[in-house]
Amino acid sequence: MKTQVVIIGGGPSGLLLSQLLHVRGIDSVVLERKTKGYVLSRIRAGVLERGLLGLMREAGVAGRMEREGFAHDGTLISYGDEMFRIDFQEHTGESVMVYGQTEVTRDLYEARETANGKIVFEVDAVTIHYAKTDTPYVTYTAGGEDHRIDCDFIAGCDGFHGVSRQTIPVDQRREYEKVYPFGWLGILSETPPVNHELIYANSPRGFALCSMRNENLSRYYIQCSLSDKPEDWSDAAFWQELKRRIPADQADRLVTGPSIEKSIAPLRSFVTEPMQWGRLFLCGDAAHIVPPTGAKGLNTAASDVHYLYNGLRQYYETGDPAGIDSYSQKALARVWKAERFSWWFSSLMHRYPDQSEFDLKMQVAELEFLRSNEAAQKAMAENYVGLPY
Repeated sequence: MKTQVVIIGGGPSGLLLSQLLHVRGIDSVVLERKTKGYVLSRIRAGVLERGLLGLMREAGVAGRMEREGFAHDGTLISYGDEMFRIDFQEHTGESVMVYGQTEVTRDLYEARETANGKIVFEVDAVTIHYAKTDTPYVTYTAGGEDHRIDCDFIAGCDGFHGVSRQTIPVDQRREYEKVYPFGWLGILSETPPVNHELIYANSPRGFALCSMRNENLSRYYIQCSLSDKPEDWSDAAFWQELKRRIPADQADRLVTGPSIEKSIAPLRSFVTEPMQWGRLFLCGDAAHIVPPTGAKGLNTAASDVHYLYNGLRQYYETGDPAGIDSYSQKALARVWKAERFSWWFSSLMHRYPDQSEFDLKMQVAELEFLRSNEAAQKAMAENYVGLPY
């Protein structure tokens, strides 16, 4: 088999890249290790930046998102029983969209299938060959048979544990990592959201986040110990703890119900440099991970897709390799800004085991400065809605 771009990974970033390339008449094949059903069962964040919204529209897959998504013009931040609002529209003229990552992935699968896009599921033993040459190719097994795809370029959209990053020799890449000393316990419940906007809560008992998927599907998180397991927490215990961490007036209106999904996610910051090795390009979690506090995971992957898609488009349409040659530099410049925002927001909202009384006072001072200072609110709003590409 031969194609122009092999995309390893059938999650939202790989599918978005494939669909954008298709719109420009550039052929691709997507290789996915799991089944389509497995990919669609993964529960992830659902706050979409302005840049990702633009890419969805450019890819021709924004229809359902525009109809069913919830545009958010601001967010709420609380500490104790105090709460204030950051107005995105006032400070940036932009909004974000609350629309589940699963729904983004579903829309992209539908678009690729409608266009007869080539997606191969349940692949194994994926191996990248000769990425540093002009004739790279990928081998894999599927259905008990060996396969080979010759291509011009390879996009590694296969996550932190995928083969793409590992293909770059250890002595050719540098990795940066921060592991946070806590996790997030999250539940999904068929209940109306406690508020029409997200609430980020700093509490003496730990962080909490009140989010939503739609009018009758809510997503809630609380900071927890890394040693906790989901089964350690009954639904009743979760709701009780959540109420303790959000302002009393919000706790009083919280509608509780049985969870339909419950999981614990560790938090980490991670970046590998470079994001390009010959004709192999890393996108999303294959190259970087952010803590979920700032909702930057999918959005940062989308910015990678933006730079790679436009570089490939430029190459195929004009023969100019400038865009693909500068991919890693451009992508990393924005990645590190997203990492900074996610690190800052996490540091502001969570309780750390080694915090001193001075550190706690500094958190409150920072929150009160954010509450009262227009420039600080503008800076947060600009980062939250997404820095321009």
